[in-house]
Amino acid sequence: MLATADALGRLLDAARQVDARERVDTLDALNRVLAADVTSPLDVPPMHTSAMDGYAVRIADLAGAGEGAPVTLRVSQRIPAGHAAGPLAAGTAARIFTGATVPPGADAVVMQEMAQASDDGRVAFGQAPTAGEWITQQGADIRRGSVILPAGTRLTPQALGLAASVGCAQLEVVRRVRVAIFFTGDELRMPGEPLEPGAIYNSNRFTLRALLAKLGCEVTDLGIVPDRLDATRETLRRAAADHDLILTCGGVSVGEEDHVKPAVEAEGRISMWQIAMKPGKPLAFGAVRRGGAVRDEAFFIGLPGNPVSSFCTFLLFVRPFLLRLAGVTNVAPRVYSMRADFSQKKGDRRNEFLRARVNASGGLDLFENQSSAVLTSTVWGDGLIDNPPNHAIGAGEIVRFIPFSELTR
Repeated sequence: MLATADALGRLLDAARQVDARERVDTLDALNRVLAADVTSPLDVPPMHTSAMDGYAVRIADLAGAGEGAPVTLRVSQRIPAGHAAGPLAAGTAARIFTGATVPPGADAVVMQEMAQASDDGRVAFGQAPTAGEWITQQGADIRRGSVILPAGTRLTPQALGLAASVGCAQLEVVRRVRVAIFFTGDELRMPGEPLEPGAIYNSNRFTLRALLAKLGCEVTDLGIVPDRLDATRETLRRAAADHDLILTCGGVSVGEEDHVKPAVEAEGRISMWQIAMKPGKPLAFGAVRRGGAVRDEAFFIGLPGNPVSSFCTFLLFVRPFLLRLAGVTNVAPRVYSMRADFSQKKGDRRNEFLRARVNASGGLDLFENQSSAVLTSTVWGDGLIDNPPNHAIGAGEIVRFIPFSELTR
């Protein structure tokens, strides 16, 4: 069996970034992936600004303040944010507000709580400020010509704000990854339909479509395909025509009613991997030809049918593969070291991914039933413990924990 790291490495080595690009409004670019660096055309802030409401002054004019009587200056101008500032005349102060332009000639700002204004347009200072005090220097955040967002960045809300702060109205992004998904199994029913003996509701359709949507993919749902080889082959041909990835769930075993494997072999190529992980041992990877062309292919990934197995294999393998297709540079989730507040006396020979949640004391509790059919565990839990093969976990031990928040974004 392949180790999980080896299986993921093979997937990522095979991934080819989508080469199509497009320009989109920055307001509409959430979760898109940058196709080109964003370079700032300006300094941010573009001028020296005040970090406080107060008074802009020349330090030389306040020499002696704090050694005796306060130094009093005439207020020569008022500078709100967004308004131009004239040069500061010697022997005067400027009333200034947070974010406003510091007038030429001023070399410090005194916060208003440290000054005493009078009704005659003058202000008294009890001590002299230090050079640059309460002044945000031009370019303190961003320097003109610097790369603020490199290509391969997946755009978060704060990244959109950063792009907007340098005036980017549009961004060049990678085209959305196009995914066709279908499900096999004559036993599958949709919620709302009657459930005959032997039938089950298709929970995987809802889970996987939602996961694909969170990744920003363009999804074509081809529904439930009958358990027939001809129907499966025809669906694969349709899916390959204009999609980057074909994703299936179930039907990749070797039973008489499992037609996905022979169908993909007939329409392209496939490798069946037995992965040393629990849950989610079987995974299929390959490609389906487009229009009969040998080198023009859509990728194919076949997930196991058990709901927790399909959920975990999607998070650990399909998610990073899709992100790599989209051009994301760093596809690895963050892993946290956390305390196990439980004991598991016997480890499995495979790499286990245990559903767990964070308790009130900052440790991890384990869901009592780790079966691959117990979808309840994925809702109860906050994430997965990555437990090495043959490793028993003792209470108080530090384990590797991957939050679902890292795996579903």
